[in-house]
Amino acid sequence: MPRQVQHSLLTKAKTNKKDEFYTQLTDIESELKHYKSHFKDKVVFCNCDDPRISNFFNYFSGNFENFGLKKIITACYGNQENDLFNYKETENGFFIEYTGDNGEKNISNADEINIVQLKGDGDFRSTESIDLLKQSDIVVTNPPFSLFREYVDQIIKHDKKFLIIGNINAITYKEIFKLIKEDKAWLGINLGRGISGFIVPEHYELYGTEARIDSSGNRIVSPNNCLWLTNLDTFKRHEDIVLSKTYYGNESEYPKYDNYDGINVNKTKDIPMDYNGFMGVPITFLHKFNPEQFEIIKFRKGNDEKDLSINGKCPYFRIIIKNKRLQI
Repeated sequence: MPRQVQHSLLTKAKTNKKDEFYTQLTDIESELKHYKSHFKDKVVFCNCDDPRISNFFNYFSGNFENFGLKKIITACYGNQENDLFNYKETENGFFIEYTGDNGEKNISNADEINIVQLKGDGDFRSTESIDLLKQSDIVVTNPPFSLFREYVDQIIKHDKKFLIIGNINAITYKEIFKLIKEDKAWLGINLGRGISGFIVPEHYELYGTEARIDSSGNRIVSPNNCLWLTNLDTFKRHEDIVLSKTYYGNESEYPKYDNYDGINVNKTKDIPMDYNGFMGVPITFLHKFNPEQFEIIKFRKGNDEKDLSINGKCPYFRIIIKNKRLQI
């Protein structure tokens, strides 16, 4: 289960635009191994990545034949030279296309990557970047946290498959929750501590239980509060949550809301198997959510459109659900 970091820079990113969180190869490997069947003959677009130092590009180029990919397109904002944290502002972005033809080369070497200069800055919202998006099948990257809503809106608008990293609190954005409720997006395999950390610039504070400087000198923060959001099917979303608790005979453990006809459930594991009504569960329920087992009704608000409350107190964000498979 994820825990909340008191001074998480990922949360601050929304307001101060500190978006420089770079994904580790180990975390990409841990998640992507579950999606191999989705990538055969597909064009993958990493539109927030410098291909010369991006671990997403390293992963897909290294697994090009194994995944049966058709092409990798990797685009970068600005011209960052070979330095991940170079702040020199330049006018143009760039991109590369890799089709596996250079298999004999060491493609991790910056000198051997064919870079195509863009006319604009390479921002994912730019016309040039959108043109590249239209050529792709699946988008995989770690987009700017402060622009997460806008980023997801764009890939949904263009009807693309995607697998991206975001803050767990993205679940609470009305735009993202709507996609989850309508079964147009769902959580990936790894969550919280399952995403072990991010490479950050020198001026970022190190924090988290596994914060460190690795053997290559990279500064790693471990916020433990991130998720993968996707619309690629996974085995996990077809597994039922095993229920062992009962409501009847234990009513006192499930207080009712002041402003909604439903009961409060503090932990996913405590969802009663025999309750036919509405239940409010924590947002982390979505990591185990099987749409064949439960129906999502609404998020957070009671009948009065105020936050759900119990005896005048509001529990942390709740999702109202209903069990489709009662065990009586």
